[in-house]
Amino acid sequence: MSQTSIPGYTYGTPQVAPSPVTDADFALLKQTVLLGDEDLRYLRLAGEVLGDQIEAILDVWYGFVGANAHLVHYFSGADGRPDPQYLGRVRQRFGQWIRDTCGAQYDRAWLDYQHEIGLRHTAAKKNRTDGVASAAPQIHLRYLIAFIVPITATIKPFLAKKGHAAADVEGMHAAWFKAVTLQVTLWSEPYVATSVF
Repeated sequence: MSQTSIPGYTYGTPQVAPSPVTDADFALLKQTVLLGDEDLRYLRLAGEVLGDQIEAILDVWYGFVGANAHLVHYFSGADGRPDPQYLGRVRQRFGQWIRDTCGAQYDRAWLDYQHEIGLRHTAAKKNRTDGVASAAPQIHLRYLIAFIVPITATIKPFLAKKGHAAADVEGMHAAWFKAVTLQVTLWSEPYVATSVF
């Protein structure tokens, strides 16, 4: 599937508003999560390892969400029931997010798209991308942050499936954790006042 055929995927397009995070603050965030050149190498390796496993990964993540009523609520229609079309569209973008996480260039286009993703979790933009009338007008910040754990814990078995040395699996897993934490930190920006971010 090409990136352009993914509904609502607007990375690098004029539809994406600029992130208010400055380059200097972004550099400090990367420094704070200890994201360095070695991590970028491991993320690229993770991209190779995970590339043909994305649907299986999404099955695990969607299984986790579906097994927790408080999480699947965010994918519900106006009637409060899970919206299959909405879930399907988000799934396509979620798969692309795995690819983008592993291949991130950490440039301005990437930073701007993190801002867009953050906005799409808030009342400012949630449901608009897919034209959904949802019972959930936003995703609460507490679950955005807490979701770092299942997204990180469940990826490790997939990183280990291709027979890489244990040290390389650990390196990929650590890099993934740093990359996910960095992204969720950036996604939290639209939730809070600029003065406290």
